[in-house]
Amino acid sequence: MAEATTAGGGERVAVRREPAGIPERNRALEGVRGYGLIAAMWIRATMTYRTSFLLSVFGNAAITGLDFVGIFIMFRHVDALGGFSLAEIALLYGSCSASLGLADLILGNTDRIGTRVRDGSLDTMLVRPVPVLAQVAADRFALRRVGRIVQGLAVLGWAVSVLDVDWTVGRVLLVPVMVVAGAAIFGAVMVAGAAFQFVAGDAAEVQNSFTYGGSTMLQYPPAIFAKELVRGVTFLVPLAFVNWLPALEVLGRPDPLGLPGWLAYASPLVAFVVFVPASLAWRAGVRSYRSTGS
Repeated sequence: MAEATTAGGGERVAVRREPAGIPERNRALEGVRGYGLIAAMWIRATMTYRTSFLLSVFGNAAITGLDFVGIFIMFRHVDALGGFSLAEIALLYGSCSASLGLADLILGNTDRIGTRVRDGSLDTMLVRPVPVLAQVAADRFALRRVGRIVQGLAVLGWAVSVLDVDWTVGRVLLVPVMVVAGAAIFGAVMVAGAAFQFVAGDAAEVQNSFTYGGSTMLQYPPAIFAKELVRGVTFLVPLAFVNWLPALEVLGRPDPLGLPGWLAYASPLVAFVVFVPASLAWRAGVRSYRSTGS
């Protein structure tokens, strides 16, 4: 504790100072703990109306499942799309949908940061002893979003059960790694998009174009897209590591860009590499925040 004098020059008040050099690991643990407490509060509030929650989960799963229904109907008229069968596209769809659902559940509320910057409600989060990102992500935690995850995993499970694939140990392990690493990549994109909103104001749709728009693209085989686009989502915004590259390895198919097969196992590393600049951009955005003055 330290003492400071007010602008009037008389009264002295106690000011709490954070100790210098707080280890980054401790800050991360504080963030996880704070996130858990806030999310648990919203979950308790949600469970007050259990029937409404179950209906919301079912509705969320049904609405997101309409995308696969469209794909299924399309395959009533064609035998393959880009050389992929229905089961192979189901592998792409299920893994991508589950990854996005997991990222959306954990970090989806970050797209509201633009509104908080405009109305000044971010100020209240800055004075709390919890990292701002944890507060923004956990605020209004929507457990109903688990419906997308369940629906995606159901389609993925069906695809795995019917695919005629030589299931080696590496390929078996690659499926859950693909889902988790894909969620981390989507999460990094969400954090980067939220950081951009400190500069651009309300740019949630820009963020959504890379997450929801990218998810829609990843539901289909890369062979149907121009190679320039495939290169862009491989080397610029590495969404191809969410499921394209791992799925091609699982299916034993060559990469359209001729990339080596071992890159299919690099998704966790890519997620880490993407998250570092995203977190730095978030910190820069928070430090540049000047409030609304209200």
